[in-house]
Amino acid sequence: MILIDDIKTDELKIYHQLRENAFSGDFIADSPKVVNILLESEIEVKSILATAEYYDEHKELVESKNISKLYLATKEQMQNIVGHKIHHNCMMHGVRPAQIPLDSLDNNIIMLDEISSTENIGSIARGAAGLGVTSYLLPNRGPHPYARRALRVSMGYVSHLKTHLYDDIFTTIESLKSMGYKIYAAEVTPDSTPLMKIKVPKKWVILMGHEGKGIDKKILDICDEVVTIEMQENVKSFNVGVAASLMMYRFRNKTN
Repeated sequence: MILIDDIKTDELKIYHQLRENAFSGDFIADSPKVVNILLESEIEVKSILATAEYYDEHKELVESKNISKLYLATKEQMQNIVGHKIHHNCMMHGVRPAQIPLDSLDNNIIMLDEISSTENIGSIARGAAGLGVTSYLLPNRGPHPYARRALRVSMGYVSHLKTHLYDDIFTTIESLKSMGYKIYAAEVTPDSTPLMKIKVPKKWVILMGHEGKGIDKKILDICDEVVTIEMQENVKSFNVGVAASLMMYRFRNKTN
């Protein structure tokens, strides 16, 4: 246990830098619920910054990870380090796990085209983990699934998923097709298939598009099928996280 007497020490520098672009291969997680779920995974932990109350309550879990640096701070010191008021009593510095090769993902995949919101990245990850869709395919350009806000919204359950970051969506979709996956794009088009009528194969990918722009027609053209969630006429769309969960639930629970 390392008692903090100077919050500006270099060893605590990463806890001052909470922006996603401040990290290269590492991440910061906050709140006991998120940190504890990550501690139960195989993720490498570099340090924890927490109050005595957190360490006392979760002593056995923390000790099980054999973490070399456990910083002990007061709640006031933690707030001074991050620069704003906080409602939790612990933070963790970890290493992003290596991404899984494309050909090692599972039979059911949730894939994102272009999502701008870090919170939506986390929301979709949490839905996927809860519904048993264990592979998460994201663009290399955009919010990282281990960004602090994504981790918080996912409640740390992104650590339950196999993640892969791709560079080009067209070549990635073609590679998935060659491996036997059927690609379903979530979009509203004149000839889209209602979700309730979809026929689900063994290997499938659900592709979710941008929150505002949706999925480009060039991408839709290379997908196997376009799927639409049936909605009331006077409502245009769901939030992308809600839509992804509805589709994953239907795909996971429909047999043909």
